[in-house]
Amino acid sequence: MGTEKRERQKLNRQQRLAELAAQQRRSTTKKRGLQVAGLVALVLLVVLIFNVTGGDDTSTVAPTDTVFDTTTDTAVDAPTDSTTPAVTTPVVTTPGATLTGDTKCPAVDGSQARATKFEKAPPMCIDAAKKYTATFDTTEGSIVVDLDTAKTPQTVNNFVTLARYKYYDGTVVFRTDTSIDIIQGGGLTNTDDPGYTIADEGSGYKYVEGDLAMARTGEPNSAGGQWFFVAGPKASALDGQGTYVNFAKVTSGLDVVKNILALSSGSGALGGVPSRNVVITSVTITES
Repeated sequence: MGTEKRERQKLNRQQRLAELAAQQRRSTTKKRGLQVAGLVALVLLVVLIFNVTGGDDTSTVAPTDTVFDTTTDTAVDAPTDSTTPAVTTPVVTTPGATLTGDTKCPAVDGSQARATKFEKAPPMCIDAAKKYTATFDTTEGSIVVDLDTAKTPQTVNNFVTLARYKYYDGTVVFRTDTSIDIIQGGGLTNTDDPGYTIADEGSGYKYVEGDLAMARTGEPNSAGGQWFFVAGPKASALDGQGTYVNFAKVTSGLDVVKNILALSSGSGALGGVPSRNVVITSVTITES
């Protein structure tokens, strides 16, 4: 009997010890669970605070680049290189008025309201016996040209009329082609036109540094409002065509023309575009 009693007592002690051990394990597990939950809550709080404040990063996202349309009205046939040129944020210019019917000669004092589309080419608005000068005010500096009314009166008349209608204000140099040393403008892209074309005035032109010529498509009599400056000797590659009408010569600012060409970035369908916007803020005509 004594032996059985001792055995029962021993068994009871073992059961109590087992229960105490189980309780200790449960307490430890609960404590660890609370610690983990607290840590998770702390992490979530930090993430929430960071998302609300945006952290300390002050950098901004660059705007999406836009590629200029490159289909028509280039000075030469477009290269076949399909490389996408590097361009900057495009300039947004509000279009001017659209004129229907006959185009009237614009005011010569700079007060003419802006127009960018015309139903018809302009009449003869200049006096070919006078001297005309055009000043291109650009974001890279000023370029001054003498307009050749003796050899190209019709082409000069078209350019002067568009300039006095402020057609070129807010446009850009959208092409910088180092393969033929030209910079081209007269719109926001090389697809822009005034709504009409003019006849080619002469042929057999040679292209040298400082020339200002009309751009057109591969078809004759297809010039409208676009032009290109010759910035270097490689433009002599155009001599075999000779139908891009030379109508003016740079008298001041040739360094600006060269500097704009030096901004050329990428190749692409136009042979290159400026690495930053080159804006023609205005073209001012003077006569004497």
